[in-house]
Formats: sequence, structure tokens, C-alpha cells
Amino acid sequence: MKINSLNVIINPASVLNKKFYFISGNEKTLMEKIKKIIVEGFKDKENVQIKNIDTISEFVDEIELFGDKNIYIVGGNKGIDKESLDNLRLSESNFIFLQENSQKIKKIKSLFNADKDSCLIDCYELDKDSKIKILNEFLRLNKLEISEDVYWFLVDKLDSKYGLFEKNLIKVLELDKKDLTIDKIKKILTIDESGKEKIFFNLLQKNKEIIALYRDKIVNNSDVNELFYYSKFFCQMIIDCNSEKEYVKKIPMYLFKEKNYLIDIYRKYNFKKKKTLLNLLSSTESILRKESGLSLVVGLRFLLNIKKITIS
Repeated sequence: MKINSLNVIINPASVLNKKFYFISGNEKTLMEKIKKIIVEGFKDKENVQIKNIDTISEFVDEIELFGDKNIYIVGGNKGIDKESLDNLRLSESNFIFLQENSQKIKKIKSLFNADKDSCLIDCYELDKDSKIKILNEFLRLNKLEISEDVYWFLVDKLDSKYGLFEKNLIKVLELDKKDLTIDKIKKILTIDESGKEKIFFNLLQKNKEIIALYRDKIVNNSDVNELFYYSKFFCQMIIDCNSEKEYVKKIPMYLFKEKNYLIDIYRKYNFKKKKTLLNLLSSTESILRKESGLSLVVGLRFLLNIKKITIS
């Protein structure tokens, strides 16, 4: 069965009842975090030994001293089919498979998804909603209160890669309560104020200038994903708000320099254009997940399409 990676992070105990775990996606730091959560969850329940193998053909059913249980971390997908899983099912061990996404593992993922004794967990870079859920849980667990401006600043600015996101949250936790201000947080997180979102704020420039800025700021797939989720945040604000007054209230305070620009963008949208923008967000996100090798081209096309919708 398929499980959302966020559910594993927020409620790990809910998944510690399966035989097989197939962790996939394109975000390695999140994949490693999910593996760690599962392993530590089993360790909290009983004595376990961790063993690494390249393929399931290397598996030897062993009984450890003192009845310790084995968890096998499997690095390859060779030999995985229904029959091999049924054979592994007879052992007392648990199995965690880690595989980055590719067309080659599509059938294997379907096999784990259909298996009631399996968890299929896809790991992608964090979007806004994911950041909100993780941040809320972080604040709850640490009994920490922050201002609304700091809250949305963290959601907008923290990295979309889970490893960096978590690392920076820990830095925030180490601050004294009186230091939980945007200025103090900026210093410890070394946030680049001329980052990817700057491209969105130049959306009404000539295409030639947008393309030049894009090529200067966006050089790899990670940059494209970061730009997409920044743009998605601003676009979603436009889509969700039913009035300019409501929209203005939702503009984060730290974006005071861009406030007039954002309001001007919002005024160009009606219901029909909002619907078109929503379809663009949905289709682009789907393409970025399936065709990561084309992300640089997709990202630029996405940006120019937003401009086209905005000025049409």
C-alpha cells in the first residue's frame, strides 16, 4: 500500500507493522530520513540487527543470537517479483528497499503498492503544504511559539530538500525565545535574499530579460524545483483569494518591497484566468515529477506561461 512520506515523519508508529518498505523518489535526503525513522522505530520495539545487501539474492535467512531480529537494507531491485516477495515473507526479517525513481522500477512499485504487507513511500522535494505540516509538528513537539510573520517566512524560505529543511529548523530551536525574529533567523540560516523568487518578481519584464535571469539563477533540477514551489506559493495566493483585500492580508510582511508589484499582478486575474493558472500548476508539477531530466526546459516554459496568462 502507498503511504505519504509526511505521515511517516509525523506519525512513524502507524507504519511499523509491515514486512516490506519500498522507499523511492528523487529526494535522497528525505529517502534517508524515512529509512532512519523506520529502522529506529523497530529498534525501539525490540532488538534488531541491521544488514545491508545489494540484491535479495544475497539474502540468507539467519537467526541471530538472543533472538535479535534482522532488518535488511536492500540497495538494488534485481530479482524482485511476486514469487520472491512471497519467499521473503516466510522469514522473520523485515526488508527496506531504497531506489531512486526511474521507468525501470514502475512495475516493481506497482507490486509493492498492491501488497497489503508492504509500504510504498515516494519521496520528493517539499512543497508549501509539506513544509507547513512539518513546521507545525516541529513547533508542537518543541512547545515553541513564533509570530505569524516568522512562521510564513520559514515556510517560504526554508529549503525544499528535507535534510536542509530539518537542519535549519534545529538551528531555529537553538535560538532564545527573544531571538525568534526574522532578522535573527536570517543571520543563522544565511538565506540568500536574491534567490530564485527574484525571477517571479520580474515576471512582467520582456521575455528576453526573463530568460537571461532564469539562465543565471537556474542551473540544475533542484533550482527548478525551488523556483516552481516559490512560484506556486505566489500563484496559489492569487487563486485562493476572492478579493484584493483578502489577498493583501496574505502577503507576508517581509515582502513589503514587492507588495505593490504583487497587488498589480493580482488585479490582472479574473476567475477564468485563475482556473487556467491552476491547470498550469497541476500539469507542470506532474511533468516535473515524471520527467526530471527535462526540468530546466519545463521550468522556463512554466515561467513564460505564467506571464502569458497574466498579461492576456
